[in-house]
Amino acid sequence: MNTQQPMEDRLWDYIDGFCSPTERTAIETLIAENREWQQKYAELLHTHQLLNSSELEAPSMRFTKNVMEEISRHHVAPATRSYINKNIIRGIGAFFLTMIAGLFVYVLSQFKWSGGSGSSSSVPSVRLPSVDNLGLEKINYAKAFNSTWVIAFMLIVIVMGWMLLDMYLQQKKNTTGTSVR
Repeated sequence: MNTQQPMEDRLWDYIDGFCSPTERTAIETLIAENREWQQKYAELLHTHQLLNSSELEAPSMRFTKNVMEEISRHHVAPATRSYINKNIIRGIGAFFLTMIAGLFVYVLSQFKWSGGSGSSSSVPSVRLPSVDNLGLEKINYAKAFNSTWVIAFMLIVIVMGWMLLDMYLQQKKNTTGTSVR
């Protein structure tokens, strides 16, 4: 079978006229002398003549229009903007903003805040610490951010924030892209 393929290839090149003059002469000699080459040549020449005599079926001139009319009869799904409720997106955003605020309050609650009594009046006064007396160098940040749950939550909030930003920017790009056209 391996020797048949080169013979068929060479004969097809001969029939189609793709071979060089030296190959043409060599193939004509093989066809004249070898019975196997004569049979294969007759078979391939007959196939070539059948292919040339048959007409290719072409679609009707109205084929494209018929297909497009059939497609237009089907209801196309509406665009995503029409069936995504914007209130749900806003609710998700509000949830994550609330969670970020909760995380901020949690971190602030880990600090040691101390108030002093600067005046002797009966009205209690709240004395905010000054920048020098805050004691930021004594804060144990590892205590606030050591929990696995806090780290996982911060990772989720950051990823969701990036997703919301991407959706917002994509929506801005689409609205400016459609108005320019």
